[in-house]
Amino acid sequence: MIGWFRTIGERWTNLVPVLAVVLLALTWGSKLSGALIAVAVVVLAAAVLAAVHHAEVVAHRVGEPFGSLVLAVAVTIIEVALIVTLMIDGGPDTASLARDTVFAAVMITCNGILGISLLVGSLRHGTATFNPEGAGAALATVATLAGLTLVLPTFTTSKPGPEFSGVQLAFAAVTSLILYGLFVATQTVRHRDYFLPVVKPGTPKPVVETEEEHAAAPSTRTAMISLGLLGLALVGVVGLAKGVSPAIESGVKSAGLPHAVVGVIIALLVLLPETIAAVRAAQRNRVQTSVNLALGSAMASIGLTIPAVAIASLWLSGPLVLGLGNTHMVLLTLTVVVGALTVRPGRATPLQGGVHLVILAAYLELAINP
Repeated sequence: MIGWFRTIGERWTNLVPVLAVVLLALTWGSKLSGALIAVAVVVLAAAVLAAVHHAEVVAHRVGEPFGSLVLAVAVTIIEVALIVTLMIDGGPDTASLARDTVFAAVMITCNGILGISLLVGSLRHGTATFNPEGAGAALATVATLAGLTLVLPTFTTSKPGPEFSGVQLAFAAVTSLILYGLFVATQTVRHRDYFLPVVKPGTPKPVVETEEEHAAAPSTRTAMISLGLLGLALVGVVGLAKGVSPAIESGVKSAGLPHAVVGVIIALLVLLPETIAAVRAAQRNRVQTSVNLALGSAMASIGLTIPAVAIASLWLSGPLVLGLGNTHMVLLTLTVVVGALTVRPGRATPLQGGVHLVILAAYLELAINP
């Protein structure tokens, strides 16, 4: 009996994704009671931890930068499905949900994940070291995508309000996919060395040989099982997040908070796996992996969400609001400028991490009290 419990304890990361999907199937389409909401939150948190574990198994098998790319794309694809589902079910109140969630993802990744990774890496190892070529290319792509899809709609005149016309939306969707595809090709094929962990700027080489890195890579079968369980865990995370979203929305409404806070909470839940994985990488002095996760997630969030909502808008009757307000444009500009100054030297101190976290705190405070 003791051995049986030990086996269950050792394999909880295999059981939790299945449990999350089963719970999701049993509760799908029904209104959750208070007790079920509490259970869903616990299972959701466990599924996040399981997702991080399986993402690390896959990353160990395929190596960097493919490992961070797998997690970023997997999370974003399911995030897109969640946004589109909520937009279909939510009516006119969700016209700005895609914008709010995508912008929240950009602020959380470019300031929250990046900031805490730089802070943890520099506090533990003196300075956080990464490759400025790779980080700079990623930041430039994120800035361009954000500008084209979230800033320009505020100033276009073909359609009233912060919206694109049909032709403009199609252009934004196609260019988003092209830019994201070009970046992935650069990251994984032509200039893969720009995105590998470094000892000092410009030197692609693993910096710390931990016990995990000395261990043999998992077999293809083990990696494929982990990839499947990663998918199940992420489906469980996003599906359960959708299940508790009515409670979140009612809580936000009863607290008198702006509806945009819902998008912030969704982004925080969905990005938990990347946050934990990035902090773990920073603790091992592999800050480049953390940077890949942070900026790659921001890029995937825009590059995949905008085309998806553009297609969904063909059958959605309500408006699709994408343009940011003045306050958010200021925060986006500040994020890009500070990010450029951060990545340019290829190393960072706790100060840079703290600056990014303060920008995130300002965004969260203004989301609650605009």
